[in-house]
Amino acid sequence: MTAPTRRTHPSPPVFLPVRDSQEAQPSPGCETCSRLDQERRAARNRGDYSAATDCSVLIRRHPHH
Repeated sequence: MTAPTRRTHPSPPVFLPVRDSQEAQPSPGCETCSRLDQERRAARNRGDYSAATDCSVLIRRHPHH
């Protein structure tokens, strides 16, 4: 019987994809929602997922929802 190998380094990070069906949707015709949606896309494109999440929260909390 062989001894299990011990890992001395962390495993690679886990990537969790964004689920579009659960994402806050901007209200049609709302300038604020539209601006936040554009900011969210720009944040994702630059890899700033924290800012993208912040935009989603603001869209979800906007009075139109």
